[in-house]
Amino acid sequence: MTQVTNTPYEALEVGQTASYSKTVEERDIQLFAAMSGDHNPVHLDPEFAAATMFKERIAHGMFSGALISAAVACELPGPGTIYVGQQMSFQKPVKIGDTLTVRLEILEKMPKFRVRIATRVFNQRDEIVVDGEAEIIAPRKQQTVTLPVLPAISIG
Repeated sequence: MTQVTNTPYEALEVGQTASYSKTVEERDIQLFAAMSGDHNPVHLDPEFAAATMFKERIAHGMFSGALISAAVACELPGPGTIYVGQQMSFQKPVKIGDTLTVRLEILEKMPKFRVRIATRVFNQRDEIVVDGEAEIIAPRKQQTVTLPVLPAISIG
């Protein structure tokens, strides 16, 4: 079990950063397609994807968005954070085997516990694949929580 301590609004500082990394695996693509209902063959069918501008299968764009959500929820500010909005633009395709790193930076503290955060995703070559910005409501109090352990999920 993993314990995570959040950063409450009062302790957040403009310029503060955090990151979260994950390697994209075949299992992730299959589970994301099943969960989201997005069965676009560019993500799932190698023959179809070979005939596209990408020449091979790519991850769902919103998979990167989900990693941004994980970074905000589990890293900075962490548990208790409420998403209000997210703007993002996709710069480069994400491929199976890419290691993605979400880099967060506090841009502005606003009234009513709201915070603007730069949300950028980079691949293992340090190329930006997603550029964006989130608005969140930060937690009011510091707390340490134990993240729930997820059940094993098989694909089939």
